[in-house]
Amino acid sequence: MAEASETTDTRRAAALKELRGFGRVLVALSGGVDSAVLLALAVEALGPGSVVAATGLSPAVPERDVDDARRVACQLGVAHEVVPTRELESRPYRANLGDRCFHCRHELFAVLARVAEAHGIGVVAYGAIADDLGDYRPGMRAADESGVAAPLLRAGITKKDVRDIARRAGLVTRDKPAAACLASRIPTGTEVTRARLTQVDCAEQALRALGFGQLRVRHHGGTARIELEKNELGRLEGRDGLRRQVLEAVRGAGYAEVVIDPEGYRTGSLNPMPGADRAEDGNDPG
Repeated sequence: MAEASETTDTRRAAALKELRGFGRVLVALSGGVDSAVLLALAVEALGPGSVVAATGLSPAVPERDVDDARRVACQLGVAHEVVPTRELESRPYRANLGDRCFHCRHELFAVLARVAEAHGIGVVAYGAIADDLGDYRPGMRAADESGVAAPLLRAGITKKDVRDIARRAGLVTRDKPAAACLASRIPTGTEVTRARLTQVDCAEQALRALGFGQLRVRHHGGTARIELEKNELGRLEGRDGLRRQVLEAVRGAGYAEVVIDPEGYRTGSLNPMPGADRAEDGNDPG
């Protein structure tokens, strides 16, 4: 444990050193833990007066994430702007042909560059980390092309490091589950629309109101595929009342059919639904 802590401290020190070299910085604050840690380190390195946080606002961003970004910025005493982005006006973004994240991030970073310029800041930074290199991340290409800095990534900071730093810093979002934009629930090749994003958001909010934490509602036309964490799937076993509440909650968002995925929550799982658990009354029209 001590060795792991020393490794985290070494990487943390490397990130602080790079941040000090910026002088001033605008941090892209998503509401997730990675960007919250980046903001906390930026404040430690430069002081709150030399740091501005900015959060993109669009139909693909759940309101709770914007609220979490506000809470983090307030906790750290940093000026924070919530700025609208217009990726839905981009035809390639809406087409959702595999590079959606590139077009989303390209729009976000263009907006944040204007915010930074208005504050007289020359560097925009975002919270990419070492773990992101092992995944398909077209948004990282947009960051590279836009000249956006990734201090945590350059320092080799991992997801485990991020959680450790967040807890030691007492960040209000330190235990927040991993999150992704609402468009990630829509399969590649299916157009991203405001109506679909709103439908997914309503369904997920309804499930959270029932006490579920980490979850995804995957959009398959008139069918919603629910992914819950394995331990939360267990809550449905032998509890027909709760199962019915789950199905009704998601049907209330406008889905005709609701499927509970027996494999549970996992990232990047917008594939067909073989063997999914078509629970009792899941096929009833909404």
